[in-house]
Amino acid sequence: MRFLFFATGLLLVFILAYLVSNDKKNIRYKAILSMIAVQIILTFALLNTKAGIFIIGFISRMFNKLIELGIQGVDFVFGGLENEKMSSFFLDVLLPIIFISILIGILNYFKILPVIIKYVGLALSKINGMGKLENYIALSSAVLGQSEVFLTTKKQIGLVSKTRLYTLCTSAMSAVSIAIVGSYMTMIEPKYVVIAIILNILSALIIANIVNPYEITDEEDLLIVEEEHKMSFFQMLGESIMDGLKVAVIVAAMLIGFIALINLIDYVFTLIFHVSFQTILGYIFAPIAFLMGIPWDEAVKAGSIMATKLVTNEFVAMLNFKDIAGTLSEKTVGIVSVFLVSFANFSSIGIITGAVKALDTKQGDVVAKFGMKLLYGSTLASMLSATVMGLFL
Repeated sequence: MRFLFFATGLLLVFILAYLVSNDKKNIRYKAILSMIAVQIILTFALLNTKAGIFIIGFISRMFNKLIELGIQGVDFVFGGLENEKMSSFFLDVLLPIIFISILIGILNYFKILPVIIKYVGLALSKINGMGKLENYIALSSAVLGQSEVFLTTKKQIGLVSKTRLYTLCTSAMSAVSIAIVGSYMTMIEPKYVVIAIILNILSALIIANIVNPYEITDEEDLLIVEEEHKMSFFQMLGESIMDGLKVAVIVAAMLIGFIALINLIDYVFTLIFHVSFQTILGYIFAPIAFLMGIPWDEAVKAGSIMATKLVTNEFVAMLNFKDIAGTLSEKTVGIVSVFLVSFANFSSIGIITGAVKALDTKQGDVVAKFGMKLLYGSTLASMLSATVMGLFL
């Protein structure tokens, strides 16, 4: 049955992507099949080999320790504000982002992350035949986040074609930032977070190959990475600390607004139709969840969480999912968890559009025009990653 639902999930994703393809005749099936094969091999290796299990365990323990160390800094400043034996989401989950942001800043300062991204990107380009810029953005987005990544290639943003810009933005929206990965791991199983990050890099490129196939010339296949103005080490620490604080506060504000809004909509729907808005969303997404491999008796619950992520953000969906995960099968938990780990939601359209527009007004307007198609493509990427995960559960 696993193979059957893997096939139905792949077919569903392909059909939905094919329907909106810009150039159906030039879809590069060989590159797509190669990337799917790599996804399957990597997922199998991470879940079923000693080395893979060790890597996932090591990353999980590392982020748990980082969160623990981050909380020590939070406790020094805010100690005593929490109710005894009660956990505060803002203090214990969001504020440790500041500490992780510092570590990312240090790795960037000493050119460790840029070197890793560059050479892994070059290896990936050999597999998928796509441009250096496309692979760089796909990998960098998983580290820097969906808006910050464009700052490192701002010279090229104004020069790329509309088709290439769509691929770059799809990768950005399909990724997450390492700075908030630790927060995700407090709400869903760490192994699913790690696997989702890896799968999403390839899934975004696969969907882009179907929705938006194109060829680039050798002259176009350039990668110009911006060197940031050299700051002193302690200036960099200060910048990283403020960046981490901004992320924590922004996520907190979005949670307050979106959770309150969803509760209001649920209240209105329950009052008028005697059924909650999230339940309705669950029934709409249930067939999709079923074709991805989720058992039918759990498809409505899973569909509701998936839809919540789409209309709000992944944090709201993860918090809701955390409350019901214990009532669901391991297969459903794994598929939904992987689906949730991305920035594919309505609010991200505005974030990415704003990030590109800040660098190039004309290109920002182009992104705004294909904003809904961008969300569509990145959601399909999440579905593809979740379907691959379901093959091993």
